[in-house]
Amino acid sequence: MKVTQLARHLNVTPDTVRYYTRIKLLRPKKSPENGYKNYPTSEINRLHFIVCARDLGFSVEDIQEILAESDAGHSACPRVRDLIELRLQETQVRLQHMQQQYDRMKLAVSSWHDKPDMAPTDDMICHLIEKFGMAHFVDSQEA
Repeated sequence: MKVTQLARHLNVTPDTVRYYTRIKLLRPKKSPENGYKNYPTSEINRLHFIVCARDLGFSVEDIQEILAESDAGHSACPRVRDLIELRLQETQVRLQHMQQQYDRMKLAVSSWHDKPDMAPTDDMICHLIEKFGMAHFVDSQEA
């Protein structure tokens, strides 16, 4: 299978296939006649694994590590379990930060609703953001 066929087959972009090939996660065979890269079934399966792992939140570095274990003939399952625990914890922290940002945005929307529009000055670009940011900063310093 060629790059575009493989990309279409696994619903990714050709650039995705090329990227994983460039960083050596995929190892196509080169055709001696025309130099085109062909991806045998083993590489199709490998890309499928990569796509599934990325969908689960594994980083490219994680996937390189997992594939290295597998390529060495060792079970990658113990490392996969460890890595998913780490990714889960990281995702929890990101989720908490996103919730905090969402809450700040909701507060901004409600507090700006009745505030007048103001022209910029030498000291201020948009009073909504700057006064909200200063008030939030003062509140967090007092806590």
